[in-house]
Amino acid sequence: MRETVTLTGIVLISAPSGEYDRRLVLLTKERGKVTAFAHGARKPGNPLMAASRTFSFGSFSLYEGRSAYNLQSAQISNYFDELSTDMEAACYGSYFLEAASYYAQENMDETELLKLLYQSLRALTKPALPNRLVRRVFELKAMVIEGEYTEKPPMAVSESCTYAWEYVVYSPSQSLYNFTLKEEVLLEFERAVESSRRRFVRHEFRSLEILEMMAVTFTA
Repeated sequence: MRETVTLTGIVLISAPSGEYDRRLVLLTKERGKVTAFAHGARKPGNPLMAASRTFSFGSFSLYEGRSAYNLQSAQISNYFDELSTDMEAACYGSYFLEAASYYAQENMDETELLKLLYQSLRALTKPALPNRLVRRVFELKAMVIEGEYTEKPPMAVSESCTYAWEYVVYSPSQSLYNFTLKEEVLLEFERAVESSRRRFVRHEFRSLEILEMMAVTFTA
């Protein structure tokens, strides 16, 4: 009998496979990034259909196949349905998923990255927090988790911006989104994080290109 493992994670990618299946990429706490097939998930009424959506967070029961896992069942605790009704937040969320997929590795403890992703998606559902701020907090903290040197801003900034930077660097993920910034400080913070991102993250994200095109529409 095949051994089943239960992993805590979130669906980063969900793509059609064959006639009725879905190929999933999960970020899991225990085993990092894993690929799993949800057989029959595209059939109406299939119990795996809802769990195979991107953003679905919960416990996934999997058994190992020859080259990938197979999804047996799932207990989803958060679908992040709010993102489906907010186009701007959904664009930011899709970028976070793509970035997490880029950073995550197989067979690694990705607890901290998973915590960051979960808390950042939750922050996108809070109207009081500007999505621009959530994005930059996510980017800075992700670089910290991945071991990049980001202890200080890469340029001269105000005291308020320096305080926000250090708060993000040293705070646990569950406490990250407890502040807002005045517009002029947020602009500083954005420029500083972007400078570091371009230095340390040598990757072009398709969802970021879409997000930036959408940002023009949002601000027009």
